[in-house]
Amino acid sequence: MTTTRTTAHTASAAAPTPASLVGRADWAALTDEVNAYGCALTPRLLDRDQCREIARLYEEPQRFRSTIDMARYRFGSGQYRYFDHPIPEPVAALRAAFYPYLLPIARDWAAKLRRPAPWPDTLDAWLEQCHEAGQTRPTPILLRYGAGDWNALHRDLYGDLVFPLQVVIGLDEPGADHTGGEFLLVEQRPRAQSRGTATLLPQGHGLIFTTRDRPVPSARGWSAAPVRHGVSVVRSGSRHTLGLVFHDAA
Repeated sequence: MTTTRTTAHTASAAAPTPASLVGRADWAALTDEVNAYGCALTPRLLDRDQCREIARLYEEPQRFRSTIDMARYRFGSGQYRYFDHPIPEPVAALRAAFYPYLLPIARDWAAKLRRPAPWPDTLDAWLEQCHEAGQTRPTPILLRYGAGDWNALHRDLYGDLVFPLQVVIGLDEPGADHTGGEFLLVEQRPRAQSRGTATLLPQGHGLIFTTRDRPVPSARGWSAAPVRHGVSVVRSGSRHTLGLVFHDAA
């Protein structure tokens, strides 16, 4: 007996997952860009429907351990929520998929700055170290900005154990869902003026960026350049992003 598959079924079966798309990225090029600028934009990882699905999770408060009103704490204006356990599967899968590709960069930076490199080969093992050190609270973040909202320059440091890179994924379409809201990265250069980078996040694309500091060439070989990140004012519409931090919080 002959079995016939429909074209739609075949296409669906062959569709790559967001986690597999992370592995298909040109990591040599991404690594070069992160080393040069402290950030790098990935290819598209989530389609429109997947972005909408993750953004809609914001309306399910039971999925989150904490909600932060940025104006209350003078962090800017807008709101974000930290996911609680269990972290939704697409979010957890993306976090786990990125880790092994970011790990070589993290270890290279530690070697250049003559620092310890405590990060093991897997995300699970690293998070276990975080938990043993008292950093037990999950840190993936869903952020929501409306017109007039913004995020002050800051660093996502939640304890002594820190992974030096993180990822933010745009969930809305710039120019259609919102205007403004560029992702900002400001790097303090050794004995020089600070350097800023602004990136408008395309829907479904990720931006890899520096968590705390990164190595830059100096007269002594390598020096640590402190880095902070934020978001410019959203001029209209609504902007959602997914933040993937690779160390848990105390």
